[in-house]
Amino acid sequence: MSDILVLGATGFTGRLVTRYLANHPQRSSFTLSIAGRSASKLEELKRELKIDDSVRTVQVDVTQAAQVEEVVRAVKVVINIVGPYWRWAEPVIRACAVHGVDYVDLSAEMPMTRAMILKYDYIASKTGAHIVPASGFDTVPADLNVLLANKTLKAAAGAGAGLARTLAVYRIEGGISGGTLDSILTTISIPAAHRDEAMGDYGLSPGIKGIQSPRPPAYFTVPHSRPREYAMEWIMARINIPTVQRSWGLHALASLQPGRAEEAYGPRFTYQESMTLPVPGFLPAVLLNITWYALIASLAYLAPARWLAKKLIPPSGSGPSEEAMEKGFMDVTTYAETDVPGVAVKSVARARGDPGYILSSMLISESALAFLFDADEIPAKKRGGGVHTPSTALGEVLVRRLKDTGRFEFESSIVDADEEAEGRKTR
Repeated sequence: MSDILVLGATGFTGRLVTRYLANHPQRSSFTLSIAGRSASKLEELKRELKIDDSVRTVQVDVTQAAQVEEVVRAVKVVINIVGPYWRWAEPVIRACAVHGVDYVDLSAEMPMTRAMILKYDYIASKTGAHIVPASGFDTVPADLNVLLANKTLKAAAGAGAGLARTLAVYRIEGGISGGTLDSILTTISIPAAHRDEAMGDYGLSPGIKGIQSPRPPAYFTVPHSRPREYAMEWIMARINIPTVQRSWGLHALASLQPGRAEEAYGPRFTYQESMTLPVPGFLPAVLLNITWYALIASLAYLAPARWLAKKLIPPSGSGPSEEAMEKGFMDVTTYAETDVPGVAVKSVARARGDPGYILSSMLISESALAFLFDADEIPAKKRGGGVHTPSTALGEVLVRRLKDTGRFEFESSIVDADEEAEGRKTR
């Protein structure tokens, strides 16, 4: 019996997760197993990272349900880094849901998440399993920033106050792995009906819908930017928005219970995401938007474009150098209007390191450790089992754990609503 199992440990991100956990300050307080298809690669990984035999190796093929069942039922938390998740995640999630095992992954595949909600949310609610897809750079900073904005607003204006139009602004530097690119191409190749259901407004929300999200403008102006900064739609917005909207729905349902009104974001809440541009002016934003959507359309509808992309992307298991990853950073600033006159909220999540690699490996690892060490404090304790989001499962406990790493900073404060409205103008 191990406390934590890392599936896909020999991949590029899997190695980072394994290294992080093997050297964690709490390492002496939990047991760890690493799993993959190749026993020799697992032993090679242990030698490479100088890991002793207290870390067990487990040979498992995630396409074999019986193997997965046997491995999963013997652990407390599963970290799944075997993608694309649309193809390979279901046997793992099913086993976790059936056996009451907590689960986190790095999925950015909302059609997979929707399918797993429909199939296993009820089962997990009965067994006490907490299933949390997208526990990396997508979607933890986005989801936690909105949670903190709501907490800040309620503390200032009372439980009845609600968030309204909300915009996240991304500034990042980092690379992308072959596995991540393969996952993106897999999502694009999923039948359009499945994509549209999952990635449309409130496609993951639990049976209730809020206000429809505004269509992305040709460009955004960044609130409070002096000189003026411009932004285009964040390329991963269609991943983060459904997750934040599921949080909205789960928090809204929870708020109907006695003493939990403060959890609701409010009926006027909407959410958008943008990415700052390296050059000033709205014309570059418009041109970049057109280029991005043209690229996505070609990959979605033209088989030759997908074939070429697969030939050009780096192989799964590859990634940037250690030096390059250390130069990366993330800054996610979320600006929220509210239904309280004169009151707006600003939440910021910052961190040092490549967002898709170093930071994602820490985000998913600390999420798993929160289930292990903070089970009595996390929001999931009150909510029970099911398919969660980072905020509904782990909330401020995860914020605290991330701050304790020394790489992450989180801030949330009330700001002047009039200045906020002026900064929010779009075209």
